[in-house]
Amino acid sequence: MTITIDCRWIDSSGIGVYLRECLPFFLDSGNVFFLLGDSKRLAPAVLGRKNAEILVCSVKPFSFWELFAFPPGLIKKINSGTLFYSPYFNIPGGIKVPVYTTIHDIIFPDMPKLCSRTGLAARMWFYRRAFDRSQKIFTVSEFSKSRIEHYSKNRVPVIVTHSAIQPMFLEYRASAHTIQKKETILFIGNIKKHKGLVYLLEAFHLARNEGLPHKLIIIGSKENFRTSDNVILQKIEEIGNNAVSFTGFVSDEKLMEHLSTASLLVQPSLYEGFCLPPLEAMVLGTHVLISDIPVLKEIYADYPVTFFRTDDSNDLKEKMIGLLIDKNAPSPVLPEQLLLKYTFEKTSSIIIKEL
Repeated sequence: MTITIDCRWIDSSGIGVYLRECLPFFLDSGNVFFLLGDSKRLAPAVLGRKNAEILVCSVKPFSFWELFAFPPGLIKKINSGTLFYSPYFNIPGGIKVPVYTTIHDIIFPDMPKLCSRTGLAARMWFYRRAFDRSQKIFTVSEFSKSRIEHYSKNRVPVIVTHSAIQPMFLEYRASAHTIQKKETILFIGNIKKHKGLVYLLEAFHLARNEGLPHKLIIIGSKENFRTSDNVILQKIEEIGNNAVSFTGFVSDEKLMEHLSTASLLVQPSLYEGFCLPPLEAMVLGTHVLISDIPVLKEIYADYPVTFFRTDDSNDLKEKMIGLLIDKNAPSPVLPEQLLLKYTFEKTSSIIIKEL
């Protein structure tokens, strides 16, 4: 079997992690692969392998050129294979072999205020195209599966293939010596409404007024805020800039350092497909406080997390203070069965089997 994999997403955030970590297992499966993407970025993955060929491609996903002017030579090569797999829901025009896709979530129709009407209409067109073209769709949680089935009207099989912890977090955990916890609270994610940062800022402000000494670190860049984010910027000013800081871009090593030394990770999301930061934090021995949205209750049902009522700043504040007031509380330690509950080896094996 010759499988083309769209690797143009390999350096993106969630999609890129999913693709990068599954790729070695794909290549070890005994099949032949065409890897669509940047030659320099993909060269290490194919080094010494006779079953993989890079198809150099710089066409942007979801672009006019992808749909209507994809390079004919690439289309001919893809169509000479057995099937095409995309780790997202974009599919180049002209592909005649069976197509398989991964849709991590279907947030835009579920939370239409995240984009304009035109933006929503465009995204729905791409979703429907993926529903129509895909032989099967993979997704990262039962929650996302149910939403995809709702919008696709069950006309395509949907298979759950969870996201998972990256091996580097397990390696960091194994190599780390005694870690000194700091009086810091972490938030990881962008500033879009569905990440719930506004509720965390409200709760943090209330907790600071009650004497909480901790500082809030936002893993991300303040420069990414737009004029429409005035409500968040105003709340930060009310709290005091010395209590809230932005890291800007951080390396994997620095991210793991922040996660391992923090007293608490708070994930106040209103919507997720899977949500990896809580798992990463627990692997590194940090307490986790997360909203009780259905997908997080599904993914983290067996884990030592604390849930708070979604979009309830007062409940978030109370739970936050409760977790931080006891400085002698032992750090969470995940048993082997929870460390291995979600792995990319499992995920990739399900995808290959279904292909």
